[in-house]
Amino acid sequence: MALKESEAIVLRSYPLREADLLVTFFTRLEGKVHGVARSAKKSKRRFGGALEPLTYVKAYYEDRERQELARLDSCEVLESPLAFEVGYPRAVALAHVGELLDELLPDRDANDTVFRLALSVIAGLRGPEIWMPVTYFELWMTRLMGYLPELLECIVCGRTLNGSRAYFHALADGLMCPEDKRLASSEISADSRKLTAMMFRAPIEGFAGMPWPKAQAADLRKFLIQILQRHIEKKLVTAGMLERISD
Repeated sequence: MALKESEAIVLRSYPLREADLLVTFFTRLEGKVHGVARSAKKSKRRFGGALEPLTYVKAYYEDRERQELARLDSCEVLESPLAFEVGYPRAVALAHVGELLDELLPDRDANDTVFRLALSVIAGLRGPEIWMPVTYFELWMTRLMGYLPELLECIVCGRTLNGSRAYFHALADGLMCPEDKRLASSEISADSRKLTAMMFRAPIEGFAGMPWPKAQAADLRKFLIQILQRHIEKKLVTAGMLERISD
C-alpha cells in the first residue's frame, strides 16, 4: 500500500517495546490517527525530534489490512515547540491543547477548522503568556464540538441575560438568571460574556499583546472546562495543572 502524506500535529507518544513508539497524531488528511513508529528511539534520520508532543510535522504513514494501528514511516519537522523557551506554564498550556484534541476528536474524522485553530493557538503559545491562547482554544473547541449552550438567555425561564447577572452549575447545560440559579452555582461576569462575543468575531492574533492575567476570564474557563468534562465524562488532567499555576 502506498504511503499517505499529510500535515499533522503530534498529540502523544508512548514507549512500545524496546525501540518503538505508539503515537497519536492529528492529521489534516484524516483527523486523529493512532500508529506505531518502528525503531523511533533509534532512528534520528526518520524521526529525530519530530515525535515530541505538539510538534507540527509532515507525516508519512500507511494503513495495513486487518491492523488497527497505522505504520508511521517517517516525519519531517515543520515547526517544533522546542524551538522556543519552554517554561513550566507554557509546557502545561501546550499539554492542555494536546489533551483537549486527543479527548475531543473522534478517530479518522478530518476537521480542517480544528486543525487550523490548533496551529494558530500553538503559534500563540510561543511566548510565556498563556492565558489568552488557552481561553481562546477552550472556547472555540467547546463551540466546534457542538457543546457550547446558548449564552444570551436563562435555560430555566428563557429570560434574556443581556447585561444582567448570570450563573452556571457543573450539572447544568447553560446559564441561569439570579432567580433560577441552583445551589452551589458560580457567577460568570458580564465582562467575560462580552469577551466571548469578541473572540467569536476575531482571530487569535487580534488579541496578541493584550494584558491577560490569570484572573481575566477565569470564570469563563471554569464554565468551559465543566462543560467539556461533563461531555467526555472524565477529568482533564491538564485543567487541574493549569489551575495550580500562579500568575
